[in-house]
This record gives sequence, structure tokens and C-alpha cells, in this order.
Amino acid sequence: MRKLALAISRSSDWLGNGLAWLLLLMVLVMLTVVLLRYGFDYGSIGLQESTLYLHALTFMLGAGYTLKFDDHVRVDVFYRNFAPRTKAWVDIFGFLFLLLPVCLFLFFSSWDYVIGSWLLLEGSPEPGGLPLVFILKTNLLLMPMLLLLQGIAQTLIHVLTLLGLPMEQPADEVLL
Repeated sequence: MRKLALAISRSSDWLGNGLAWLLLLMVLVMLTVVLLRYGFDYGSIGLQESTLYLHALTFMLGAGYTLKFDDHVRVDVFYRNFAPRTKAWVDIFGFLFLLLPVCLFLFFSSWDYVIGSWLLLEGSPEPGGLPLVFILKTNLLLMPMLLLLQGIAQTLIHVLTLLGLPMEQPADEVLL
């Protein structure tokens, strides 16, 4: 259990650090769009759409990484005062009855939509737009899978806590 949780957590770290670089790229592309538009009176739909794509990638694929560090929005008026074992039970319950069903619902309800987009190799409806809408829509499948994987890792860590074998979260190795 420990090795699996660690492997998933390390994968989330790797992906999260990579996505951080995409944020830098997104800022640079947005700066380019603004400079071209207001400095040279030139607009590019493809460049504008690329910022949308980069934002979607970082937001959707980074959800599991955010879960790893417990940085999702939550109301923890009671939770923060719970003992580690009680927190473990609450988090396991949350995974089994909230995160797992939502991720499965998102994945299976998006499946036909994403497959249809791939069959058409759907592109932007805008002239000069990016011909990669099908790849963008694939995030609808990747996000719940990555979130579910990290949820499994977190749940394994909580099970180890309940078994009296607590596992420290691996230190985040931020590359930026």
C-alpha cells in the first residue's frame, strides 16, 4: 500500500511541476496576444485559443495535484480540530461516498462526448482557430482519472494511519 501511494503521489508531483511551467507559458502567450493586439493592431484567434487551452490543461489536470496537498476548497470548522484517526475516517468516507462517485459520473457521462469529438477530429469553429478541440475535450476524461488516482493514494495513506502505520506525505519537490 505504501509503495503504491508513494508512486501515485510522485506521479502527481511530476505532473504538477510540469503544469506549473505551462502557467508560465500561458502568461507569456497572453502577454504576446496583448502586445500584438494593442501594440501592432494584430489579432490572432489561434494565440487567444492557446491561452484557453493552457488554462484548461493546468486547471483540469492539476486537480489531483491540488488534492494531494489538501488545497481544495473545504469548510473545516470541525475537521481542523479532529484527531488524525478521525480525519482519516472522514477523508475515507469523503473518498468513497463523494469523490469516487463524482469522478465516475464525470468520466462515464463525458465518454460519448469526447469519443464523438475524436471521431470528428473536432477543431475550432473560428477561422484561424486551433484544430485541437478534440484534445481539449479529452481533459474531461483525464481530470476524473487523475483525481481518482490521487484519491486512491490519499485513501491508502489514511488506511495506513488507521492501521497505526502513518505515512508522511512525500515532500513536494517544486521545480520552479
